[in-house]
Amino acid sequence: MTEQKSAGGLDFETLRRAREQRDADLLLSLYADDAEVRVVDRSTPPGSPRVLRGQEAAEYWRDTCARDMTHHIENEVIGAERVAFNEACEYPDGTKVLAAETLDVRDGKIVSETIVQAWDE
Repeated sequence: MTEQKSAGGLDFETLRRAREQRDADLLLSLYADDAEVRVVDRSTPPGSPRVLRGQEAAEYWRDTCARDMTHHIENEVIGAERVAFNEACEYPDGTKVLAAETLDVRDGKIVSETIVQAWDE
């Protein structure tokens, strides 16, 4: 059986490369202009998540990619129009972040994303 590496036309390996190499321009090229990113964590719980659209979402990813930290994509599940994966991150001081992410994809672009993340404290 051939492993599927594309969901809704999105090349998952390009997504992996963009995240792991912290390439904001490449990463942003994978999002639809009106994509919605929803972030759930200790500061923004499920009842009031941080919701970012358009330029706000672009600024979020530019900030994330600019941080001195490593990113590693793992445990991906790739469906016809949905992708899920974990992203393990680490800052130079050893602080770790683990995110569970789900993407909805249409016409090769990410149209919505939910990120549930936990940080070392």
